[in-house]
Amino acid sequence: MRAIWKGAVSFGLVSIGVKLYSATEEKDIRFHQVHRDDGGRIRYKRTCSVCGEEVSYDDIAKGYDLGGGELVILTDADFADLPLTSSRAIDVLEFVPAEQVDPILYNKAYFLEPEGTATKPYVLLRDALADSERVAIVKVALRQREQLATLRVRDGVLLLNTMLWPDEVRTPDFGFLDEDLKVRPPELAMAASLIDSMAGEFQPDAFTDDYRAALQEVIDAKVEGREVVQPAEEEAAPAAAVDLMAALKASVERARVARGETPSGGAGEPTPISSARSAKRASKAQPAKTPTAKAAKTQGAKAEPAKKTPARKAPAQKAEPAKRTAEKKTTKAAAKKTAEKKTTRAPAKQAAEKKAAPRRSA
Repeated sequence: MRAIWKGAVSFGLVSIGVKLYSATEEKDIRFHQVHRDDGGRIRYKRTCSVCGEEVSYDDIAKGYDLGGGELVILTDADFADLPLTSSRAIDVLEFVPAEQVDPILYNKAYFLEPEGTATKPYVLLRDALADSERVAIVKVALRQREQLATLRVRDGVLLLNTMLWPDEVRTPDFGFLDEDLKVRPPELAMAASLIDSMAGEFQPDAFTDDYRAALQEVIDAKVEGREVVQPAEEEAAPAAAVDLMAALKASVERARVARGETPSGGAGEPTPISSARSAKRASKAQPAKTPTAKAAKTQGAKAEPAKKTPARKAPAQKAEPAKRTAEKKTTKAAAKKTAEKKTTRAPAKQAAEKKAAPRRSA
């Protein structure tokens, strides 16, 4: 890195020599304007609109537009006489809690490196600033302009963040701010649930510039003379929802599925933000599929006997007891007749034996 400024941090009666480096850099892919036919660079000449002559940098001054075509011309001598007492110093004004500085005020960031023998006081200020959990409010003059800035510690180095002046921040003036819009508690609770379902720890490395990567791929393909591979199409953004509550519920469910959590109506514990309507539809749809699948496997010829069989068995079960009763009655009648025959035959047999007895004795 190359130092863009040299000066000193004025901390009470202590002066710490430092070098200033840009802490950030833009990664945008830059292009030159060229002639489409032959690739020649397009050059712009600094010409005067009055005389038409080309003007060198040494002859260029700054003009302030008063309106109506009138200008006030300022030269380098006019700027040199301005009271920039902190032109080569970073004056510490006060130390404040970091949360009291609105992030909208931050502009650009610069690293500070100790210069020469200023390493020990530099480290002293760094450690004291880190222990205090505060940031230093400072004034510094950069590029012929006095700026408000903060001084804090990042990765063991003092970091200077230039800031906008309060009057450089615009005040929002929109019509809806004057409207009396009421948000229902259920909608607010659902929005809070959506925020909770999408909560996480900020990891900057997890995010990438997809447009720049795709543009670099196009450039590399041009250089290598190969065909450009079209990137996958992104999912279209959903249309504006009419039912805010339904959109919130759908967003919560989508966020939970994306995080691998059990959706509402599943085997897990139901969530208070689940959609009862969706669960009801799922419960109705599931049984309807089961008989359809079975009916596809079962042929009509097999299904008909299954329905007729109970009708045939029913009368058979009723007729069987009657048949057994008839058989029992027939058996009893036959046994009765046999007993009567034996009773009739017994006296006749006894009489015949009595007659035969004297004959045997004679």
